[in-house]
Amino acid sequence: MANAAHSKSKQAHRPQIKVPATYIRGGTSKGVFFKLSDLPKSAQEPGAARDQLLLRVIGSPDPYGKQTDGMGGATSSTSKTVILSASDKDEHDVNYLFGQVSIDKPFVDWSGNCGNLTAAVGSFAVSNGLVDPSRIPENGIAEVRIWQQNIEKTILAHVPITDGEVQETGDFELDGVTFPAAEVKVEFMDPAGGGAMFPTGNLVDSLVVPNVGTLQATMINAGIPTIFLNAEDIGYQGTELQADINSDEKALAMFETIRAHGAVAMGLINDVAEAQARQHTPKVAFVAPAKSYQASSGKEVAANDIDLVVRALSMGQLHHAMMGTAAVAIAVAAAIPGTLVNLAAGGGEREQVTFGHPSGTLSVSGKAEQVDGQWRALKAGMSRSARVLMEGVVRVPADHI
Repeated sequence: MANAAHSKSKQAHRPQIKVPATYIRGGTSKGVFFKLSDLPKSAQEPGAARDQLLLRVIGSPDPYGKQTDGMGGATSSTSKTVILSASDKDEHDVNYLFGQVSIDKPFVDWSGNCGNLTAAVGSFAVSNGLVDPSRIPENGIAEVRIWQQNIEKTILAHVPITDGEVQETGDFELDGVTFPAAEVKVEFMDPAGGGAMFPTGNLVDSLVVPNVGTLQATMINAGIPTIFLNAEDIGYQGTELQADINSDEKALAMFETIRAHGAVAMGLINDVAEAQARQHTPKVAFVAPAKSYQASSGKEVAANDIDLVVRALSMGQLHHAMMGTAAVAIAVAAAIPGTLVNLAAGGGEREQVTFGHPSGTLSVSGKAEQVDGQWRALKAGMSRSARVLMEGVVRVPADHI
């Protein structure tokens, strides 16, 4: 009996397994990166096994909201995973799949891209043998052609190379990131997702939100589905920092209600109740004309140095800087006369804007054209940086595989 009990105990407490992984900062986000071929067999295909693995790696769901028992950092910017593989698409080097891991709920959202981590995809691909060596210069810039699987779009990452290896150090400064690093220019080609860029057919809609009101809204699908509002319509200046909103439960509830009804209007869901299972998309952002303010770092942002101010929410919280994909939406919307983003920036035709966010400023470029009465995004671009923080293996209890 003792031996049977001991055997049962051993079976009930299986050891941890080791999964090769790299922890990388990309832009103002951090995530755990995997090569598809390094994942356990059961997690190499989409499904419950993969989701369960990534949840356990990150430390979710965590009712304490801290992700202490995992690699996550308890914010939407640091609860992220990436799976990469050599691309099976012509004229592409690497397939990039992004999973946004919920902090307090047991699900991984695969509905959108992470623009910030995109800056690290090219670097990882070069360093891990996913790019043909003939395409990598000894010194110079390697153009890595990325197939973004979540949204089925092409992204070009321009990765600096020194002595045949990825250069990560440099003097490029990115507001929201403490230390300078090497600049990585990223271009999002044809960034509008499947379907119309403006799902409602309008540049500006009157969005009816129960218990909130009727709000002017630009709902655009470029980079990531995003709902833009005028700050003053919801009682804000557009210069708010995280503490101003994330400590206000009523405000967060209002934004979630807006997001849910906007998602229905954009055709992303059929009923507002479905929004809870789609936390990553759409995003909600609010804009206002340029104003001076003090960023979260203490840096003074002068109205004369920016075209507009933008604040955006991700996974139910005001973002500490700006999501890369939302920056794409800003770039494209600013390029189209008549959107709320364009009007806040002063209106007219423009291919570049500099906007203020909670951590400072960011310049983005966007090109769009009108064909047969429909707007089409050609591309959007911005500069980010990336740095490997740790590489090796991540340990996961075997009963979670």
